[in-house]
Amino acid sequence: MSYQSASLKSRQARGKMMNGAANPIDVYVGSRIRLRREMLKMPQMDLAQLLGITFQQLQKYEKGTNRISASRLWDMSVVLKVPVTFFYNGIDDELDQYSPRRLYRSNIPPVLFAPSTDPLTKNSNLEVIIALDKIKNYQLQQNLRNLILSISQI
Repeated sequence: MSYQSASLKSRQARGKMMNGAANPIDVYVGSRIRLRREMLKMPQMDLAQLLGITFQQLQKYEKGTNRISASRLWDMSVVLKVPVTFFYNGIDDELDQYSPRRLYRSNIPPVLFAPSTDPLTKNSNLEVIIALDKIKNYQLQQNLRNLILSISQI
């Protein structure tokens, strides 16, 4: 076995892309960890301490550079107070194409995802919630909330 084919097998086993880049699904899960941490206004250092990992390791998880084990993802869900499925909400057919089962085994059919009706699966909705929560002026925050609610009734 050549060095190149051994290297490729090693990347496949780790779920990396052919060029060695992080798998887009790992990047997506990491972004959901960061999103939830920010929703809770929790610094990276605090989350890392609660998980018993280094600050640098958490950064790698959030960037998708390092893959997250099932047990670590479970701990994330407990500490961040969300179900494990939160980290996968919003993955669609476009992202599914980067699943290792699809990247390296082309004869396996894609998973057919039903469109989610949960508004919290949309990053744009979560961004609005986070932004609204950052407004310190309570009256302004309520006025914007009421405006959004009135517009949504149209």
